[in-house]
Amino acid sequence: MSTLESLRKRSGLLVGIVGLAILAFILTDFFGGKGSMFGNSETTVGEIAGNSIDINVFKSKVDEAEDAQLRNGQKTSLTQEEKDGIVQQVWNQMINEQVMVKEYEKLGISISDEELYDLMVTHPHSALVRNLSDPQTGKVSPMFANAQTGMIDPAKIKEFTQAMTDEQEVQWLQLEEYVRQVRVIEKYNNLIKKGLYVTTSAAKREYLAQNTTANIKYVMKNYKLVADSTVKTTDEELNAYYSAHQNEYKQEASRIMEYITYDIVASAEDVENSKAEMLKIAADFKVAKPFAEDSAFIIAESDVRNFDQNFVTQGMLTPVLDTTMFKSEVGVVVGPYEENGSLKVTKLLGSKMSADSAKVRHILVGYKDSGANPAITRTKEQAKAKADSLLGALKKGGKFVDFVEKFSDDNGKKMPPNKKEGEDYMGKGGDYGWLNAKSGFVEPFKNAGLDGKKGDLVIIESQFGYHLMEVLDTKGSQKKVQIGSVEMKLEASSKTKQAIYSKANDFAGKNNTLELFKKAVAEQKLDKRVTEKLKENDKNIAGIENPKSLIRWAYDNKLGTVSEPLEHGDKYVIAVVTDVREKGIATLEQVKEQVTAKVVQQKKAEMFAKEFASAMSGNANLDAISSIMKLPIEQAQNVNFLTNQIPGSNSEPAVMGTISVMKAKTMSKTIAGKEGVFVVFVESVMDAPVLKEYSGPQKSQMQNIQPRVDYEVYNALKENANIEEHLTKFGF
Repeated sequence: MSTLESLRKRSGLLVGIVGLAILAFILTDFFGGKGSMFGNSETTVGEIAGNSIDINVFKSKVDEAEDAQLRNGQKTSLTQEEKDGIVQQVWNQMINEQVMVKEYEKLGISISDEELYDLMVTHPHSALVRNLSDPQTGKVSPMFANAQTGMIDPAKIKEFTQAMTDEQEVQWLQLEEYVRQVRVIEKYNNLIKKGLYVTTSAAKREYLAQNTTANIKYVMKNYKLVADSTVKTTDEELNAYYSAHQNEYKQEASRIMEYITYDIVASAEDVENSKAEMLKIAADFKVAKPFAEDSAFIIAESDVRNFDQNFVTQGMLTPVLDTTMFKSEVGVVVGPYEENGSLKVTKLLGSKMSADSAKVRHILVGYKDSGANPAITRTKEQAKAKADSLLGALKKGGKFVDFVEKFSDDNGKKMPPNKKEGEDYMGKGGDYGWLNAKSGFVEPFKNAGLDGKKGDLVIIESQFGYHLMEVLDTKGSQKKVQIGSVEMKLEASSKTKQAIYSKANDFAGKNNTLELFKKAVAEQKLDKRVTEKLKENDKNIAGIENPKSLIRWAYDNKLGTVSEPLEHGDKYVIAVVTDVREKGIATLEQVKEQVTAKVVQQKKAEMFAKEFASAMSGNANLDAISSIMKLPIEQAQNVNFLTNQIPGSNSEPAVMGTISVMKAKTMSKTIAGKEGVFVVFVESVMDAPVLKEYSGPQKSQMQNIQPRVDYEVYNALKENANIEEHLTKFGF
């Protein structure tokens, strides 16, 4: 039984509805063991814990999630970034289901209907609270909030479902499922946390390490004192080190490419042809026409198919227009001129005088999906009729402030929690004080105030609904102009594009190996770029538009392969694969540089150790060693054994480990550290205060390790699942 059903049984039919802005949570058939997600290698987008994920199952989940986001966001389309985010969300959910859900089921963790009811109604879970709150302010939606506390009111939740549409009921059920899953995760993590324990001996050991300090002196010979080039290594030494440390060179699959680009830009001939066309348009534009004809002309002839009809003040136009348009008569035409990669012709369509600033108040009448309030259900037509009715009533003597309180859908009329009764605040009685052209209100709202006269009562429409505005006062005056621009983007013609492609193709054909590619780039002094290590499902390469297909090409081809010209946005890309790494242990050749550096350091350490041994012969003290080695004596006070770092120096775990077991007035043997070879003298040791019992350190350490459960357990199980992802292969 869902909470929705339980609500209906316990409280009868419920009242009120609001378009919930809830998190789109991906629900899959196989979460409950239904359906199949497995496919063959030709249709597999990835593998999780040995299970192959079929492209058809994955795509259906992505489509479902995109549809949900379109509904919840009240959109007609999604950006590429939003689509990529959904794909990743669906993939992460599949990982969760294959890795974590099996853990929950194995342990018998579940949420009963009674418990879910408690989480959704009686004691609302934080996940529910977040989804019933404004994401900007964090405040609970008024339809769910207690008027006095601002917190979620269970009684109002019980009034939630009476008038719900089918779509809104689906959203609530999704929210139930989301809260159920969040609570299951919390139970699992709490189970792990309760199983953690810090023993008394472990607590004591860490307490002593944290509170025992030492004052030390040391001599260190830095590896940098000997140039790497003077230390010779053999293949046998490199192989021996690599064999002993292979696990240090685990890697994910990656590719590196070098590439050059040929920009697809308009030629001088293209620009001249475009200017000729725009001169004809300018001539037509100069002919005096009614505003409606000019508007239609702009939309028909402009590449952007857009016309901003707003009036603007001086300083808001580009420099090429600002002075001319404010000194000219209506009808003047400027252009063609070039701006931001386009040719433009602009006409002064109108001018008027407007106030510098205006003091206004308003009553907002919103309608469904207008952005005023998600709880509003009236239609746009009903809202307009109501606004007209209120205007008539105000003109007959209605009191504006009373109308604001009774009829305005603007939440700004409500007194903020930090204000007291009788204090002024912006929005009180619908009054928003003085505004000007730079104020942060929507343009129709600002314009209605600035263009009006003191005492005007007008109705204007914005994205929030219909505003019944009264202009209380105005100050100053300024000129405003209305312009219209026909814009033609400067783009390469098909002839130019073909010429650029031919040039790029000629380069790719003649330089079709890695060696030839590098040689030609150097000889022609071309701007070559190198990618970072690219993962198969990376989405970005700097400077390349939508590079997923280019990354896919790199994974489909061998080391040294040179591509044909590949079109990406406004350029052709010619790439060569310069590094291929597969998941697992890197080959010695791939990590030879790092291995060589380690072997060189080892050989330096052996060399320095012999030098120290010679200087330390005959029980020499630190001063004598310093003199013989011609190295300074360094000091460090209050060295703490819980860290790996010498105060004032770098991380040196081997050095700190040695010091931790040394007694006062003793000197170490040589220690091969990360930065050099050390000899340390411990001047004094300050023991930690003795405790009678260690329950305090135990509790403190438990508090430190428990929060790590929330991410470390998941990451460990995820790593153990041997996940393979091939989303890019299928265009995701």
